[in-house]
Amino acid sequence: MTKPLEGILVLDFSQFLSGPSASLRLADLGARVIKIEQPNTGDICRELYISHVEMNGESSIFHAINRNKQSYQVDLKDEAQRSKVYELIKKADVVMHNFRPGVVDRLGIDYETVARLNPAVVYGEISGYGKDGPWKDKAGQDLVVQAISGLTYLSGNNGAGPVPMGIAIVDMLAGIHLAQGILSCLVRKGNTGEGGLIEVSMLESIMELQFESVTTYHMDGGEPTERTKTSNAHPYLGAPYGIYPTKDGYMALAMGSIPVLGELMSCDELLRFESFESWYDERDEIKDILSGHLKTQHTQHWLDILEPADIWCADVMNWDRLLDQEAFKVLDMIQEVNMSDGYKYDTTRCPIRINDELLTSAIGTPKLGEHNDVIEKEFL
Repeated sequence: MTKPLEGILVLDFSQFLSGPSASLRLADLGARVIKIEQPNTGDICRELYISHVEMNGESSIFHAINRNKQSYQVDLKDEAQRSKVYELIKKADVVMHNFRPGVVDRLGIDYETVARLNPAVVYGEISGYGKDGPWKDKAGQDLVVQAISGLTYLSGNNGAGPVPMGIAIVDMLAGIHLAQGILSCLVRKGNTGEGGLIEVSMLESIMELQFESVTTYHMDGGEPTERTKTSNAHPYLGAPYGIYPTKDGYMALAMGSIPVLGELMSCDELLRFESFESWYDERDEIKDILSGHLKTQHTQHWLDILEPADIWCADVMNWDRLLDQEAFKVLDMIQEVNMSDGYKYDTTRCPIRINDELLTSAIGTPKLGEHNDVIEKEFL
């Protein structure tokens, strides 16, 4: 299968997670992605450890997000070396970065400079909070942006304090939005030859993720977000929405009629909550009743009752259990990739299928500066 972006050349100056997650998606779709890395350290994410796990001398997170790319090591502060990058820019379809505002001006790769070299370029950038305003120079780090955005008051139970998400959700969302913007401009470029500047900020990305809650907040007169005391899964949804303990684990219950649940589970206490309004106004009491009742039986007992009745529910699994499920195995979501020195590792594949085919690549992470000679022979 010919991948949709084959023939597209991407120069990726970004580091950490947000930008590289965007270029990873472009690479999975067939683009040739060249990571432009600084001398000695390269992408700082090579040394950004999220655990004690080290893979071939570098961090696991770097390997997870930078597979299927090439590495070109260069000192942009050196005029002679920067001139080589300018030659690459002239041939690129996409140039992207996630530096703080002003850094690219000092490095000589700002949009105005790049567009003069290549008027049809698609130029994408991620910032923390945009390039204007009092926060423009503030660090755009995932947890910091989560804290500012209000997101941490959506998860966890009432009284638990702010609860951040357990993954770098802001980084990944900003990367997704940048990839979307780049792809849309590549379509326009194919139709008209016109390039463009795509700007994404981490704060705007995480606020857009909360579109339901933000819209409700504005239409509800600015009332504060109220999480339930137990089993909170969405602060704006009524009972039974949440995760509950059972005799041997946990079970998730999504939207559903409370009296119907009472009938199915032989829980008479739930039958009196007949009105839709009560599922919101008295959701703490309902959730307490549910929590106590569900603990009396094993998870599978409840699933055997509720699933045939078309109640939205699920066993709550960890990765160990999920990866052992045939329903997951059939997706073929894990792929093995190989580095040039023979090091192999398992990681996720692109989640997109095209014409019923998976978008996979066995190419692992590049060593720092691994492709300097190949790139210079081809382009310079």
